[in-house]
Amino acid sequence: MNADRFRAITSRYPGLRVAVVGDFFLDRYLHIDPSRDEVSIETGLTVHNVVGVRPQPGAAGTIVNNLVALGIGEILAVGFCGDDGEGYELRRALGAMAGVNLAHFLTVDSRRTPVYCKPMVMEPERPPRELNRLDSKNWTPTPESLRRDLADRVRALAGRVDAILLLDQVDRPETGVVTGPVQHAAHGALESDPSLVILADSRRGLAGFPAVGFKMNADELARMTGSADLDDDAVRRQAGALAGRTGRPVFVSLAERGIVGATPGRPPEHVPALPVRGPIDIVGAGDAVMANLAVALASGASIGEAMRLAMAGASLVIHQLGTTGTASVAEIAGLIAGGE
Repeated sequence: MNADRFRAITSRYPGLRVAVVGDFFLDRYLHIDPSRDEVSIETGLTVHNVVGVRPQPGAAGTIVNNLVALGIGEILAVGFCGDDGEGYELRRALGAMAGVNLAHFLTVDSRRTPVYCKPMVMEPERPPRELNRLDSKNWTPTPESLRRDLADRVRALAGRVDAILLLDQVDRPETGVVTGPVQHAAHGALESDPSLVILADSRRGLAGFPAVGFKMNADELARMTGSADLDDDAVRRQAGALAGRTGRPVFVSLAERGIVGATPGRPPEHVPALPVRGPIDIVGAGDAVMANLAVALASGASIGEAMRLAMAGASLVIHQLGTTGTASVAEIAGLIAGGE
């Protein structure tokens, strides 16, 4: 990809409208100063003193963070938070970002705001060290009325957005945003507007999802296809076969080996990952890949071009330690140019 082609693709980003439909978590980072550790008189256990708190949108919010960094014109957040303090923090963080539209982000009293609470030990001249997380989630089914409301909102996006990203982050089916009705509403939007770019990702795997664009890793592909561990050649074959069955693109991330992309009727393509340049933190890499793939495709990039941009974005993110990072167009340009 030369500089002119890079500019041709990314210059369209400010004109895009992208909907992020999924489970929005609050990432709450607790900065711990180990020099201030104490011992509890009551329990005899170590007391970690928190000297700073940093809240930011996580899960589906991480995709939003990446879209903001890429300069997308309008980003519609479709999901919910609870009517609680964590929901207030999440809404405030989302609302403070350029281009984020919260008209379809609901505050409801029937659910709690999901939280990833991340205690981070901060030591001079050392990378941040994460202790055991303290998570808060919803473990009961999402109320039917909320499922229908969200599905109606997704259905109404057809013809109004250039891309829809579905992120299913919850551990138990039907307890989050991307429930069955929402999945089928997204598929209906695609049938109404075949030019619409839709990518779905689920931590439980995409088996049972309707035929939209899929983004997954090799382990998820193996489970979905009932295969044993897949080598890279098998990933290409299985991704190509899956794209042929669904009629939609399939992307399979291979960690340090890069990514495979397949579209119906064409041979699967592979793009290698960029070399590691120092200590890494892989948190958020998949979300950066998903964001970059979607906006590149919506801007007219080929499968190969989109994957190359996604690999550059992921490389930038994994080298940001102690946070769920992002990558801007200018930063990606530096890596793309550096690889030529």
